[in-house]
Amino acid sequence: MRVSVIGCGHLGAPHAAAMAELGHDVIGVELNPETVKKLQTGRGHFYENGLDELLERHVSAGRLRFTTSLNEAAEFADLHFVAVGTPLRADGRGYDVGQVVGAVRALAPLLKRPTTIVGKSTVTVGTVARLQEIISEHAGSDGVDLVWNPEFLREGYAVEDSLYPDRVVAGLTSPEAEKAVREVYAPILARGNVELIVTDPATAEVLKSAANAFLSTKISFINAMAEVCEVTGADVATVAYGIGIDPRIGHGGMRPGIGYGGGCLPKDVAAFTHRVGEIGATGAADLLNAVESVNHARMDAARDLVEKAHGGPLDTATIAVLGASFKAGTSDVRNSPALRLAGLLHSSAARTVIYDPESVTAARHLHPEYMYANDIDSALHDVDIVVLATEWPEFTKDAALPATAARAVRRQVLVDVRTAIDTAAWTAAGWTVHQLGRPVQQPTA
Repeated sequence: MRVSVIGCGHLGAPHAAAMAELGHDVIGVELNPETVKKLQTGRGHFYENGLDELLERHVSAGRLRFTTSLNEAAEFADLHFVAVGTPLRADGRGYDVGQVVGAVRALAPLLKRPTTIVGKSTVTVGTVARLQEIISEHAGSDGVDLVWNPEFLREGYAVEDSLYPDRVVAGLTSPEAEKAVREVYAPILARGNVELIVTDPATAEVLKSAANAFLSTKISFINAMAEVCEVTGADVATVAYGIGIDPRIGHGGMRPGIGYGGGCLPKDVAAFTHRVGEIGATGAADLLNAVESVNHARMDAARDLVEKAHGGPLDTATIAVLGASFKAGTSDVRNSPALRLAGLLHSSAARTVIYDPESVTAARHLHPEYMYANDIDSALHDVDIVVLATEWPEFTKDAALPATAARAVRRQVLVDVRTAIDTAAWTAAGWTVHQLGRPVQQPTA
């Protein structure tokens, strides 16, 4: 098919590259000329696992191109994905869907033949009905169908999840729209292991919000249990493992840490919480408010753990924070728990230096007041405490790192606020390891 992707950020760029990989001819629309220029070189304007490889392959082959012209996309494509941003409103009470509404309002009059608009952006319940009214009033042709096809991508794995999704959800109202969805996803559906869930637009909207709300609830639940373990002396890692054996619960997302972050979960839970309260679902709103409260509280718990590991006030400590992006596999620093923790330490410590394999540039742009290192050796040099705030494999899987890092620091004290490492490898190299909700692990050598 000839496909356009409108909006080429963290959602749109991987989706455009994936559509080209599936065999479609793709044009990406992005208003920022500098972003278009970068994408046209076959390179992404942010880091995402596997993205640059797909961009380079398909831009050079001519299957994928980028433009600032919505009119060019309208003339070219038979199906248009809308993947623009939906940030929280300034008051933090729901999505700002202005970009989505603006994109559809601008696109509709340009469509001079039957076509399909497929929304990918996360929106408030009721947005699709509003967009359908816009299309009905302003479309330049009959037969313009609207589908809501929410994304379930994990940042750091957005390319993989676009090519190998665990489900495809399509909220639609016409047989023609379903036919278009089946055609564009045909290479994926042909594998036979991915379910296409065909439903109405309102259900698709709620399904997406409910999925992220549940993921956030699961993260906040195990963090709440970490708090219980800190008080009782129990080991939250064993607790999580034990309850995760139950297939109704599972182990995914059951690792305690400093909470969820990024461009999706914080925004989606806040917007969904506001909306369900607004429509009178007070029990759901109370539950989601509790999820948010637990998530926010773990940041103070992490700071307290660093202070405990130091053995006193932090104004005498020199601290290396490993991690700036909100998770491994991406350069995205939006709502990054690692950066929030670094900020707390920065405000109370004599010296805090931050290092991340991919997001130092983005973090420095967002928080120029913090101190950064360009490599791990510089970050670890002569520090008292190492705070691991990320799951990057460079820090969690490198078997040589504990011994190498031990030679650089003043004190071999590791605070792992992601419960991400094999503690035995670190204690064997002489480190004292502190983790949220777990007893202190003492050196074995």
